[in-house]
Amino acid sequence: MLEQATIAHPGNKLLLAAYGRALADNGNFQQAFEVLGRAHSPDDPDWRLLSAQGATLDQLGRYEEARQYYASALKIVPDHPSVLSNLGLSYVLSKDLPRAEETLRRAHSLAPNDPRVRANLALAVGLQGRVADAEKIAKADLPPAEAAANVAQLKQLLSRKEKENARAEVGKLPIAAAGRAD
Repeated sequence: MLEQATIAHPGNKLLLAAYGRALADNGNFQQAFEVLGRAHSPDDPDWRLLSAQGATLDQLGRYEEARQYYASALKIVPDHPSVLSNLGLSYVLSKDLPRAEETLRRAHSLAPNDPRVRANLALAVGLQGRVADAEKIAKADLPPAEAAANVAQLKQLLSRKEKENARAEVGKLPIAAAGRAD
């Protein structure tokens, strides 16, 4: 429906922005980036669109380019927690975990009650092997049931990451040692 609306109204920035976000939500990151670019105008920059464009570039593995969009967004809204959170996740994706933690701690200090920022910070800390610290962050100041759910989700993410690392290590082993016949 949004696609048809943007075809009928190609100059409508709000429709283009909504369509671009929907494409990103559905995993069509390259197309989302292009549509979001059409929604954005340099003479009237929108930090939300810049941040969304950065997030789509991160999903495409174009981390340095994504960070340029976050930097542009931060020029418009300095220290905005959601932009800092996206920037922190960009560092997580590129495996610069100390920088991710630093950025996410800054976002968390500005928005201590934002559950997404809290979860992202806990993930960055946990991926560095500091699981107890990550659990403490994930459940801080929350009712017991919500804290338990956050910790369970964090553990699931971290165990998935450990499995990926184990598969990568097995893939580095010589063929016979990896349990495959020659």
